[in-house]
Amino acid sequence: MDHHELVALRQHHPAWRLLRADNAPLIISFLQHVFVIPNQRSLNQASLASKLDDMLYSLQQSLGEHHYPRSSGAYLDDWADNSNGWLRKFYPPGSDEPHYELTAATEKAIEWLTSLCKRQFVGTESRLLAIFDLLRQVVEGSESDPDTRIAELEKRKAALDAEISRIRAGQVELMDETRVRERFLEVSASARSLLADFREVEQNFRDLDREVRERIATWEGGKGELLGEIFGERDAIADSDQGRSFRAFWEFLMSPSRQEELSELLHKVFSLPPVKSLEPDRRLLRMHYDWLEAGEAAQRTVARLSEQLRRYLDDQAWLENKRIMHLLRSIESRALTLREQPPDNDITTLDEARVELHLPLDRPLYSPPLKPRIAEQALLEGTADTDADALFNQIHVDKTRLLANLRLALRHQPRISLGELLQTYPLEQGLAELVTWLELATADRHSAIDENQTQLVSWHDERGHPRRASVPLIIFSQ
Repeated sequence: MDHHELVALRQHHPAWRLLRADNAPLIISFLQHVFVIPNQRSLNQASLASKLDDMLYSLQQSLGEHHYPRSSGAYLDDWADNSNGWLRKFYPPGSDEPHYELTAATEKAIEWLTSLCKRQFVGTESRLLAIFDLLRQVVEGSESDPDTRIAELEKRKAALDAEISRIRAGQVELMDETRVRERFLEVSASARSLLADFREVEQNFRDLDREVRERIATWEGGKGELLGEIFGERDAIADSDQGRSFRAFWEFLMSPSRQEELSELLHKVFSLPPVKSLEPDRRLLRMHYDWLEAGEAAQRTVARLSEQLRRYLDDQAWLENKRIMHLLRSIESRALTLREQPPDNDITTLDEARVELHLPLDRPLYSPPLKPRIAEQALLEGTADTDADALFNQIHVDKTRLLANLRLALRHQPRISLGELLQTYPLEQGLAELVTWLELATADRHSAIDENQTQLVSWHDERGHPRRASVPLIIFSQ
């Protein structure tokens, strides 16, 4: 990199801007704790703001109230602004709540700062062996002479036969603890680095989609030429080294046998005493599931961008009304220019980002109010021979007395059925009192009613005749 490239990176790259930010310790520590360590792909605004509020409160308690005085929402909006680009703010399909996810540039900055910390030890042997293995794979995979490849396989077979003979003779060479720890740490670092690569893959596809949209906005030729150029570039991306590598990785990881083999290897490695002494993160046991989740997110991103691009291009108005499309392209072109060279004064903002629709047919039809007609009629006092004593002989069941009996019974046991309760406190007012017990059981949230089981309840009426009733099983609890 020359001087001009470094100056451009210093001015425009989000990772460099993050390292130069005044609140870089707050930003990096928070984003690493929330996104990188738990491998969280995205969070909604409420959850992320709540976590940031907790961290800000803790820092203000230890550093003072004057540190980090802004609200969590203001910080998140600042970090997700295009001028910074440390978080990506988006709306998932079917959701009205904004979500945030870490950008690839931010994860690169966090990964580089993590590499500056002191490591347990620097392993060199495992990297050297990895270099030899990769070079051997390149040489063997590109060798076209069958005799040379057969000779190499025969040499490898002889080495394996010799090792089998030594093991059968009792000469088992074990890897020492230092080598075990070194290789495990290398695996852990590679696993986390692979997760970071997925964010960069997603960002590459988003950048490609933005370039295509910009090209559509400024295109002056025919639509057929535009479609041919766009989809030709899409095919070139899919057939590129990155596209082929990602497709091969995905096919390899989607194999159930490979997943089972990887799970078995991880559990065996975690059971080794040298690895246990490192106290590794148990989340590494499911790192292949994290890869699957990250890969699915990348696949969904590609599918969603392709669908949006298809709808963007499938617009019949492009042919039906060229004047409207010309005005739209002019607005889009000026918007792109405005993004690169924003004006000094403030840009006009809209309070609402959507149009509220009020359909005329949604309003109900007019209906005139009802005017009652009251007939004027004089009431005359009459005479009747009906006995009105029944109106004054109504039975009143005292619910307070029943609840007091229930509380006395529950003092000695945690639960009691209605049948057991009526054995202690028999019905005094017959069926009316039984109906009142059913009403109290229905209104009590601590009671349970089982309609599949029944109980027989008995009492004597006012004439002394025995009465019985079958009611559902009712259990009162404390």
